[in-house]
This record gives sequence, C-alpha cells and structure tokens, in this order.
Amino acid sequence: MALRTAEVTSGEVQTVVAARRLRHARRVFIGVGRPSTAAILARMVHNPELVLVYESGTIGAKPFHIPLSIGDGELAETADAIVSVPEMFNYWIGPGRIDVAFLGAAQIDRYANLNSTVIGEYPHPKTRLPGAGGAPEIASSCGEVVVIAPHSKRTFVEKLDFVSTVGHGHGPGCREHLGFRGAGPTAVITDLGVLEPHPESKQLVLTCVHEGVEVEKVRDETGWELEVVSDLQVTEPPTGEELAALRELVSR
Repeated sequence: MALRTAEVTSGEVQTVVAARRLRHARRVFIGVGRPSTAAILARMVHNPELVLVYESGTIGAKPFHIPLSIGDGELAETADAIVSVPEMFNYWIGPGRIDVAFLGAAQIDRYANLNSTVIGEYPHPKTRLPGAGGAPEIASSCGEVVVIAPHSKRTFVEKLDFVSTVGHGHGPGCREHLGFRGAGPTAVITDLGVLEPHPESKQLVLTCVHEGVEVEKVRDETGWELEVVSDLQVTEPPTGEELAALRELVSR
C-alpha cells in the first residue's frame, strides 16, 4: 500500500527510489550516509541476496543499524570478508566485479561529471572538500554508477569548479576514448526526481519527478537548461513495507 505524500519526507522518497534501483543487482559498492541506508533497505525489502561492499573493505556486510554519526563504527553484525583498501580496488573495483556503485558529490554537471575536491579556484578555494577518494576508479570500472545528491543550483552547476570524477566527460564516445570499463552514471537521484543521461547526447535529462514536485521547481534548481522527456514519469510513493523498514533502520 502506497502512503500519501504528506506522510513521507523528500529524503525518505529519495532513499526508497535509490533502493529500488538495486532490485536486480548482485553487488553494490556504497559509502556512509543515505547510499548505505538505501542499500540496506534494498537488501531488506527487494533483494535479500544483494552483497553490500563498503569502501572500508567490508564485503557481504549484514548491517543491523545506521550510525547516528560518522565514527560510530558499528555497521554490521557479520560480514563475509574484510579486505584491505588496495585489495578492494585491485580485486573488486578494477576488474569490474561491482554491478552498481552509489556515489555522491558537491557538484554535478550536465554530463554527470562530479566535483568532490574544491569549491572555487583550486589554488585559493572558497571551500576545500574531502576529495574524490576512490570515486574516479569506481566510476570508470563499476558496471554502472548511481549518484545520490540534493537538488539545488549549488549542486547542479553549468561548469564544475574542479573535475574530480569523470561521468560522461564531454559527451558521446568520451568514456570509450578513455578506455573506461563501466557504463558510467545511469541515474542521478535527488530529493526532487530522477535524471538520466540521454542515450545519444549523454546529457542528463529529467525522466521522473517525485509526487507533488513541479517540473519548473526542478528546472529552477538546475544550473543549466534542463530538458524533460516527453513521457515524464511520477515516482510511485513508498509502500508501507518500504517506509516501515526504512524508519526502523534509521531509528536504531
């Protein structure tokens, strides 16, 4: 049973939509925060065989709660294995053994390239961010990438201040020219809707809005002239099962 929009927050809808993308995945690479919550929710509700692979090196984690703050440390009751970070990238990421990877970013451009390094000019930035970490390798080698981010003009920009991670580069053929293995970003899931790369131009287009969100709102919060597909979809609201499981996760 779907719930009325008023009963659900935009963050909950975003998490549920991300979880649904993992219905048929075998392995997902995730970090902390909402991507982790979405992956655990997917395993609980949609895909019990899903293997969670954490950036910390934990393979096949069976988490029992979401930490309230970074550093809480208790992410799982059991795990199939814990490996070093070099082994993670040499054995799991590089050879393309991960089906889907969830990534975030401070800035995203129309080709789903990501910035996680600086805001402003690199030598004298307004804000210095944590950096890309393993995101460039993840985006180039995993089967596909799903980006999870808030939707605002601060995030969806016409031009990145710094390219930390290549999505679709400058457009068609860029990934192939660079020798990248994976398909790159296949979706950007926000608190307003879902953007996906156009099959020909590789530019992000709006393919779905969450219930109650107007298209003009999405356009107003995007730093370029956002195209909208003719058959725009509306997100199916979270079911009672999805919402109950999600709220149980974040309340532990």
